[in-house]
Amino acid sequence: MSIEWVNRAIDDLRAWGRAHGVDVDVDEARLLCDYASDYLEVRRLGDFAPETFDELLLSIYPRKVIAPPESARETLAAARTLVDFLQSAGHVPGSTAVRMRATLDRVEPEMPAALADTSRYGMAKSIFSAIGPEALDDPTPVTLVPGQRADDAQAGDAHELCDCASCSPLPAVRLAGRTGLAAAAREVPLLADAHRLAEWMLAEGRIPTVKGGLRVKDAAAASAALALPEPALLWGLAVHTGVLKVTGASVAAGGGFAPPAARADDDLLDLWAGTVKFLVERATAGRVTGSPALDDRLYDLCDMLYRVQVPVMTQVVADRLAETGAAGEGGEADAAPDFGRAVARLAYCGLVEVIEGDMLTLTPLGVWGMRELYRDLGIDAPEAPDLAGAGAHDLIDALLSGAPAEQAEQDISRWLAHRTPEGAAADLLAAAGGKPAVARGLAVTIVDRLGPEAEPAVRGHLADPELRPYVIHWLTSRGLPTPALTQEELLWMSVDMLALAMPAAGDDLDEFAANIAASGPPAHMIEEMWRVDHPDVAEVLELLGRALTDDTVAKIARKAAFKARSRSIG
Repeated sequence: MSIEWVNRAIDDLRAWGRAHGVDVDVDEARLLCDYASDYLEVRRLGDFAPETFDELLLSIYPRKVIAPPESARETLAAARTLVDFLQSAGHVPGSTAVRMRATLDRVEPEMPAALADTSRYGMAKSIFSAIGPEALDDPTPVTLVPGQRADDAQAGDAHELCDCASCSPLPAVRLAGRTGLAAAAREVPLLADAHRLAEWMLAEGRIPTVKGGLRVKDAAAASAALALPEPALLWGLAVHTGVLKVTGASVAAGGGFAPPAARADDDLLDLWAGTVKFLVERATAGRVTGSPALDDRLYDLCDMLYRVQVPVMTQVVADRLAETGAAGEGGEADAAPDFGRAVARLAYCGLVEVIEGDMLTLTPLGVWGMRELYRDLGIDAPEAPDLAGAGAHDLIDALLSGAPAEQAEQDISRWLAHRTPEGAAADLLAAAGGKPAVARGLAVTIVDRLGPEAEPAVRGHLADPELRPYVIHWLTSRGLPTPALTQEELLWMSVDMLALAMPAAGDDLDEFAANIAASGPPAHMIEEMWRVDHPDVAEVLELLGRALTDDTVAKIARKAAFKARSRSIG
């Protein structure tokens, strides 16, 4: 979700520049923030440190950005402006800003050489920079120089909250273990407070209203005696889940009266499932969130977070609920509910948690409880399997099914942790054989995480024509002996990498076009791609013809696509 904080940061930077008469290079500043977020775990402006700029300018930029050495001056100027803003706006103290400027002064003479140093290039930059216009006419092989590592496959930052999400199938979710869930439930304040109120009512011999509700005087007395935030909500929960048994004008302990801390795991999780159903389905009149309209939308809110599966900015959720019409009594819009207060109450209930300052997500208990509710309603709610012990084929298929980036990263790490580097490489590359480009690209991207210990398994695939270019790049990037890539192999690999990007391009052609403009193949390479014996070559060239913003190069791509189609027909 880096796009959210980066957009906000750039807006603040623009405003600061206008207020201080500073000319801000927004594009360079955005690139700095994007790369810091994607590769250095910077999640807010205050996370920038002197070493962040060192990594960005001498490691990330040389590996990722196709730019001439002289462009370093513009990038450094933007970095200095960003430091001024960070200090002026109070995101970093003055002492840190001084060290940042010292880092930039040290980096300045080194960065042009780093941008020109081919040994630092990542996979995409190595490939698209390794062939010059004259190289396509030269039959001699081109040797890729060693680089640090291949580019990572990146998932989109923005997770769309679909207007019709409730109409789509539920995604598979990863569930926490029952022991951990029960331990978490024992710590939910709502459950503990509901039991405290039940104990107090029984001990005091208090009776409910004729309709079984909590009397107003009893609610006031309970608040004073027990410091309970919402006695009426706690009473309703205790009755709904069977903690209390109300008969006529009497109240007694229900069958499951034991306090949460003393309950067995299964019994406690049954209580929690009933609690979630009560909170999101019953008419609670604002007692849960402080807003009747938001109480009415609790199912929508939890369903939204369940489907997105990643933390979402709290303000984005609030805006989304407002857009879809949280209406108050009589159909009028609820008067600016305090969403921050609502989130705090939902955290008290055990449903949501706020992480990294302003990112909202369901708790593991919330995910489990919502899944139980879906199943109770007859809705298919699949569980994502544990992939740690799965075969490479199953891992690749599961990752391609649309798992969120955070979940995919955890699955990959757990899968690799259960194997030796050589064993993991052997399984992944064997599974990649004969697969479409997107599956092959995923497999080789995971293999690229492995160190030299995987060399025997990787080298064993030099004879595979589909994997050979990737194997050669893997070996050269680690300084290991390797044959040279031919021009034909380089072209094939460039087409294969673009084929890997086609599904994402279909979702966002503008973003694909921007990426191609920054680090895509040059015109002379595109012109020769039609000759490549690759099943997706025509589709790749047609995509380039639609996406390229340079009309001349786009025309070259369209002509090459026509040649590729004609060759396949002939």
